[in-house]
Amino acid sequence: MSGETLQVYFLGTAGALPTPVRNPPCIMIRRGSDTLLFDCGEGAQQQMMRARCGFTVDAIFITHWHADHFLGIFGLVQTMSFNGRSEPLTIYGPEWVHEFVATLRKVTRFNLKFTIDAVELVHGSWVRLDGYTITSFAANHGIPALGFVLEEDSRPGRFDREHAISRGVPPGPLFGRLQRGETVRVGEAGNQHEVRPEDVMGPARPGRKIVYTGDTRTIDRNICEIAHDADLLIHDATYDESENDRAREFFHATATQAGEAATALNARTLALIHISSRYTDHQVHIIDAKKKFSGSIITPSDLDMVEVMFRE
Repeated sequence: MSGETLQVYFLGTAGALPTPVRNPPCIMIRRGSDTLLFDCGEGAQQQMMRARCGFTVDAIFITHWHADHFLGIFGLVQTMSFNGRSEPLTIYGPEWVHEFVATLRKVTRFNLKFTIDAVELVHGSWVRLDGYTITSFAANHGIPALGFVLEEDSRPGRFDREHAISRGVPPGPLFGRLQRGETVRVGEAGNQHEVRPEDVMGPARPGRKIVYTGDTRTIDRNICEIAHDADLLIHDATYDESENDRAREFFHATATQAGEAATALNARTLALIHISSRYTDHQVHIIDAKKKFSGSIITPSDLDMVEVMFRE
């Protein structure tokens, strides 16, 4: 697992309205051989082609049912069918996901070659995948809305080669067995002793963690337990601080509040997205966020890709 890639493609970073250079929200995360979409705004297929990441999507997670976050699903499903997809596709989302998928089936009036399943998530729901888990949390957006935490399993601690040799373990296959969690026996016949993994392995190391808030007012206090120590926090930053009242009215966050959340969650990198089309320059957002957060801050453009690395 430690060798798996973890890449985030920002396919759509606009606010509610697209711009000539920014599409509606769509985040693709590739973890090893898995490809997940978090929201799927209109034009997602073209962005996938521009990013050259293909149409192979294993599951779609929708934060809420505002059109800028899901309209791209209709065309994507049709393209998948044209391309011969046969594997089922699961769409995860908050309340009304079953109604959405039922509508999707009705309007796709062609020979769909695969099934589409709906799974409703609530605060604290989790989806177990190979080597990692997706956990949903309640967002504050005026309608049923979710954010998501992608968290990898813990990794084994570092193997102490010299200590293993001092315990009588010869270099070779027994090293691998210890690193896989097996207890081994070493020594001459009649004078053998056991060496356990914990004898030669350091403490377990955390995997990587990505948090995506979707559209929301700040909610870091409510999600601290599951979203703390995020390697990448992708946070709503629709407005700058001068529009704090408007942010409150429309259930969005300011860049300043996103910075506060990043500090509260001990994030490593903060990505400010869903910035309103009224702004042609995002420098004020970065300045606002920096007042509250001393870590790395980015305002990704469409088609930017971020590789999430292990902290060490």
